[in-house]
Amino acid sequence: MEWLFPFAIIFGLFLIFLSIGIPVFLAFTIVDIIGIYFFWGGLEGLNNFFHSAFASIANFTLLPVPFFILMGEILARSGVFINALDTLDKFLGRIPGRLCILTIMGACIFSALSGSAMGTTAMFGALMIPEMEKRGYRLDIAIGSCTSGGLAVIIPPSALAVVIATLGDVSVGKMLISGIIPGVIMACLYIAYIIIRCTIQPEIAPPYEPSKVSWFVKISALFKNVMPFFIIVMAVTGVVFFGIATPTEAAAWGVLTSIGVTAIYKRLTWAVIKNSIQDTLRITIMMFMILTGAVGFSQILNYTGISSGLTSLINALDWPPLMIVATMQFILLIMGCFMESLPMLMTTFPVFMPIIKTLNVDPLWFCLLSLLSADVGMKTPPFGLVLFVLRGVIPSHVTTMAIYKSIGWFIFLDLVAILSVMLFPQLATFLPSIMKR
Repeated sequence: MEWLFPFAIIFGLFLIFLSIGIPVFLAFTIVDIIGIYFFWGGLEGLNNFFHSAFASIANFTLLPVPFFILMGEILARSGVFINALDTLDKFLGRIPGRLCILTIMGACIFSALSGSAMGTTAMFGALMIPEMEKRGYRLDIAIGSCTSGGLAVIIPPSALAVVIATLGDVSVGKMLISGIIPGVIMACLYIAYIIIRCTIQPEIAPPYEPSKVSWFVKISALFKNVMPFFIIVMAVTGVVFFGIATPTEAAAWGVLTSIGVTAIYKRLTWAVIKNSIQDTLRITIMMFMILTGAVGFSQILNYTGISSGLTSLINALDWPPLMIVATMQFILLIMGCFMESLPMLMTTFPVFMPIIKTLNVDPLWFCLLSLLSADVGMKTPPFGLVLFVLRGVIPSHVTTMAIYKSIGWFIFLDLVAILSVMLFPQLATFLPSIMKR
């Protein structure tokens, strides 16, 4: 097992750098330079690394990433979705846990517009938690419902899905579409849980009498405040599904339609445009810097024989493929407690994907499972990003421990969804299989 020594050196250094607080992209880069210099031909290897690093981001398949981010930033910063929430609220009546359900429904729809879990969570946490608290809702169910913002990494358009598709060498379009059914299943599980619990314990979400509105007013508001957002969804997800446009073309259309809808609502200001572009550049550069490091990391694993060595070791275990896949997802769930989703996936995919290919496992199904696990990691204490976002937007008297306690049942429902997709791969692969291209 000659590969064990370079494996221990490379992963050991990477973990040490992370533990002392070095940024992920810098930790990747330092490990890449050291590993390439000593295990891959010195200066010549470094020259090859810099060329491959540039090639990894000069990739047409990654072009949707900044477009998806920009689209979500424009819609979130302009506040155009607030009227849509008011309209949806008119249709819920006296259903138990009404405001929690409105939050989940709104997050599900906005996830199909933004692709940003943190942005979606921040918006709904700031809007809905103070209102639910005012109505007497118990904090655990109020905060927990706002973690449904994590659906934005699963339901297209998702920038993280594009990156995973690139790492897993699967179709970006099929990767995006594969998240629709699992994302809807997760939203339905959340809503069912809210209804059941609030029916059993009505005191945790006191009912209130909504103002009576005629059906004519409801339908008019639906067309005025909600339908324009479905136009954006069709401009992105619909054209990809029906084979009208590539994901990159669809992402560009999504930005144009988002700008158009925002302008129609008279919310398109210079400040919105400027701040949206600045945040898009910041997030995109961060993602691409980590990606270049991960590509070099993958090359070292291949060149030193670590990838083939790990593959041979796994094959020697003679485990069923499903058990190996489940073990990989368990590793991701554990790592998600301590790492951000992007670097977690960047670290593990160079190791996982060669094994997945030798097992004849559908890589699209595996990538979608990993995306679901990444969503759980964003909600898992102590370092879940969604939890940090909620900490920043909800009232200061709510303790961090209260936030941690609120997400237990929602994480359990996420695990149910992951298990369902694991046992029934068609939940992930059906829609991609009937795409036009």
